[in-house]
Amino acid sequence: MDMPGWLDRLGALIDRTGKLWQRLGDVESSVYADELDAIRIDRPIYIVGLARSGTTIALELLGSLPGVATHRYRDFPLLYTPMFWNRAFSQIYRGDAAPTERAHKDRILVTPDSPEAMEEVLWMHFFKDAHASGRTQVLDHESRHPVFERFYRDHIKKMLLVRRGRRYVSKGNYNLSRLAYLRRLFPDARFVVLVREPTWHIASLAKQHRLFEREETRDARILKHMQRSGHFEFGLDRRAIDLGDGTAADVERLWREGNEVQGWARYWASLHRFVLEQTERDRALGNAVMFLRYEDLCAKPQGTLEALCQHVGLTLDAADREALVGRISAPQYYKAEYTEQERQMIEEETVTVAAKLGYHADRVLDA
Repeated sequence: MDMPGWLDRLGALIDRTGKLWQRLGDVESSVYADELDAIRIDRPIYIVGLARSGTTIALELLGSLPGVATHRYRDFPLLYTPMFWNRAFSQIYRGDAAPTERAHKDRILVTPDSPEAMEEVLWMHFFKDAHASGRTQVLDHESRHPVFERFYRDHIKKMLLVRRGRRYVSKGNYNLSRLAYLRRLFPDARFVVLVREPTWHIASLAKQHRLFEREETRDARILKHMQRSGHFEFGLDRRAIDLGDGTAADVERLWREGNEVQGWARYWASLHRFVLEQTERDRALGNAVMFLRYEDLCAKPQGTLEALCQHVGLTLDAADREALVGRISAPQYYKAEYTEQERQMIEEETVTVAAKLGYHADRVLDA
């Protein structure tokens, strides 16, 4: 994890002057008004899930298909003005940069042109409580923010223009609490919720948290970058998504007390329960959501990819399918090591919700 000095300084400047950049974004929309008016946002695709569930590989797979537009690493930090930035200054990133393993140390190789989650910068700017402790972060079909909604629609159109795409694909872990709101904004949106078996999922989360804690302690600029880009999943400023039911405060208390495994297990169950109950209550939203199990993607990549593309309405030809299948494999670079007590704790916290997602249903029946 290396933080270039220019990126740290420019990111800090934009973070301090967000209102100015919002106005510049509006100026950009006026300059390109004719081009933006000609674009229709068609079935935007939202990839969501608790971190380490496979959202990045799903984004990379869909993002590599023809006609798909995504954010890329090179879009940060000037998210407010993607047209100006990409057409005038984005050469600050080398176009021939060699792929390197991303900061997570999880085998995924990236360049400045790799797809990445970048939207959260905008959500944080317009929704000041987006990550505030003790404040619910749920946005539903009754939520309203006209200024954000206009800016956000223009932003998506700009990404389609910059990338010359027909379909917009977004990855955002925090959109787990915004599905109903996003569907109100885009009634034809398609959602892909990545899920992962809790025992292995928690092992991966804990591993990443330790890694980011160490690196942010070594270099405080990394912590600032994570905060500015809207990543609070791991590290020194780790925060749980607050669903308004008191669980986030409980989870953060367990983390502070050193009960990492129990905290992660309770968090896993809470988030997935929330999404399941929401899709059960709202049939239209439920029809727009596909729950994609990480294990199915690894074990049955061809059939799972075909089902994924069918759900979101993207064409997957034989050549694309063969190329993408070759990129998928299960992780073998770490182990899920728990005490027996910790394993029992994970099962107690997660088993009912996990069964609804197709995991360990036999244990629920036995209980």
